[in-house]
Amino acid sequence: MANPGLKKALHLFAVLNRTRNNPMKPLKKHDRVTLSADDWAREALELIAEQGVQALAVEPLARRIGVTKGSFYWHFSSRDALLESALHRWEEHDSRNLNNALGEIDHPRDRLVSFFRRVGKEKLTHEVYSELCAAAGHAQVEPVLERVAERRMTHLSSAFEEMGMDRFKARNQARLTYSVYLGFLQLQRQHQTPSLSSEEFEAYIEHVIGTLIPS
Repeated sequence: MANPGLKKALHLFAVLNRTRNNPMKPLKKHDRVTLSADDWAREALELIAEQGVQALAVEPLARRIGVTKGSFYWHFSSRDALLESALHRWEEHDSRNLNNALGEIDHPRDRLVSFFRRVGKEKLTHEVYSELCAAAGHAQVEPVLERVAERRMTHLSSAFEEMGMDRFKARNQARLTYSVYLGFLQLQRQHQTPSLSSEEFEAYIEHVIGTLIPS
């Protein structure tokens, strides 16, 4: 009988190269023969982005991927364990993006501009966040949303302070800025925003930047 530990190690080695660089990138059909735990988590995020947290279930997800649910139970004990893994994956991805977009830019105004410019990029992570906000009362989702919001607010507040605002005003300006971002996500859900690739969207972003970020 094959050693289960060796089998799993060989499998993880085989999928490492395709998952290491972009944890939010969906799988291609020819990659779906054998799935790792990371693969399942990434596919779960795809489903959440499209249909919400409540739609996440083992059998429908397996059918969507094109595999049997036996692959799932090799890696996870339950649907909640999968959701926990998917949320962890998304939060880590968001934290890296935040550091790249805001933490590595010297000028504070440029960091704030970068925050708004990100709305038109990383489409999947914004769609996931929008669906998580819609499930804010979920026991597993709520602490993730709180950590992510606080992390983002800290970056925004620091940038406004560096631009000359006192701590109290900077925090309030960060709240206002973040509420505009959340409002945009809500409008997206209601199909009330311009296409992300359109000139109208670019004009909207410029208007928001000019309104909320001091010159």
